[in-house]
Amino acid sequence: MHPAVRKWLPRTEPFIVEGIALAGSLCVFSVFLLAVGSQPLGVFGDMLDGAFGSSFSIQNTLTRAAPLMLTALCTVLPARVGLVVIGNEGALLLGGLGAVVAARVTAGLPPEAVMLAMLLVGGLTGGLWITTCGLLRQKRGVNETISSLLLYYIALAVFLWLVEGPLRDPSSLNKPATYPVGQDNMLASIPGTDVHLGLLFGVAACVLSYVLTHHTTFGFGSRVAGGNSRTALMMGLPLSRYVIVLCMLGGAAAGLAGVVEVSAIHETANASLNAGLGFAGILVAFVARQHPLAVIPVAILIGGIEASGGLLQRRHDLPDATVDVFQGILFVMILGCETLFGKFPGLRPEAPPPPKPAAPRGAGGTPEHSEALLSSEPSTGLV
Repeated sequence: MHPAVRKWLPRTEPFIVEGIALAGSLCVFSVFLLAVGSQPLGVFGDMLDGAFGSSFSIQNTLTRAAPLMLTALCTVLPARVGLVVIGNEGALLLGGLGAVVAARVTAGLPPEAVMLAMLLVGGLTGGLWITTCGLLRQKRGVNETISSLLLYYIALAVFLWLVEGPLRDPSSLNKPATYPVGQDNMLASIPGTDVHLGLLFGVAACVLSYVLTHHTTFGFGSRVAGGNSRTALMMGLPLSRYVIVLCMLGGAAAGLAGVVEVSAIHETANASLNAGLGFAGILVAFVARQHPLAVIPVAILIGGIEASGGLLQRRHDLPDATVDVFQGILFVMILGCETLFGKFPGLRPEAPPPPKPAAPRGAGGTPEHSEALLSSEPSTGLV
C-alpha cells in the first residue's frame, strides 16, 4: 500500500462509523414511518426539500443552526479534559435571562452598547453556571454529567420564577414574558439575507475554539489532561485550571445562544426559550465527535432536519415532533456505533517494526565478533 494512503486511511474510520450510524438511523426511522402509515422515501425527500430545497428553506436552516453551534460547544470544550457536560439548556435559559436584565439596566444607551452588555452578561451567566459543574467535579468529586443535568432543572425553575414573577411584563397576560429588549436592540440580519448575525457568532466561536484547542499550548495541555488525569498531575499540569476554563468557555457559548435567541427571535425571555436547543446541541457535539470545526456542518444538518418539521406536518399529516423522533434515533445509533471503532483491521494504523536488539560486546571484542558468537551453535558442555 502506498505510504500516503496508509497514513490517511485510519482517518476515514470516523466517517465510516458515522455513515453506518446514519444508515442505521434511516432504516429504523423507516420502520417507524411505515408503522404510522407514511412512505419513507416521500418523507425523506420532503425532509431534504424542507431543509435545502429553496432559498427560504436554506435561510430557515441556517437560522436554526446558529444556536446549535453555540450550545454544542458547551459539550465540546469540556470534553477536551474528559468531562461529559449535558447542562447546555440551563446555560442557554439563564443566558437569555441575563440578556433581558442587561437590556433593562442599560436602557437609553446606544444600541451597540446595549448589545455588548447583553452579550457580556448572557455569556458570563451561562459560563458561571456550567463552571459550577467543573468545581463540583474537582472539589467534591461529583460526576459532571449528573450535576449538569440536575442544574438544568434548577435553572429552569429559576427561569420560570423570574419570568412569571419579578421580571414579568404586566402586559403579557396569557403567556408570561419579561419586558422586551426593544426593537432598536434586536440583532440585525446578515446583509442580503433573513439570517441573523447569530450565525456568524456561532461560526466564529467554533473557529476560535478550534484554534484554542488544537493550536495552543493550553489546548495541548488540556488534551493531555483529558487523556490521563493522573499522568497530567504527575507532569505538573494545572488540571483544575483546564477544567474551570473550558467549562467557563463552554457555558459562555451556550449563554450566548440564549442571547441570540432573545435578541434575534423572541425579543423577550419566555417559555418558548425552553425549546430543546441545548439538548439538540448535545447531539451535534456527539455527531461531530467533539471537534469544533465539525460542529459547523453537523449543526447545519441538524438545523435542516428541524426546519423540515413544518413541511412534513403539511404534506404527510405527521406531528411536528416527528423530526425529534428521528434525532433521538440518530443519537442512540451514534452512541451504539461507538463500539465499532477499532473493529476494522484494514483501517488500523500499522505499528512500527520493533527495533533490532543491540548485539552484545565481548570483552575486548568487536561488534562483528559478537554477532559471530551469537550466530554460532550453542555449546552443550557444562560450565
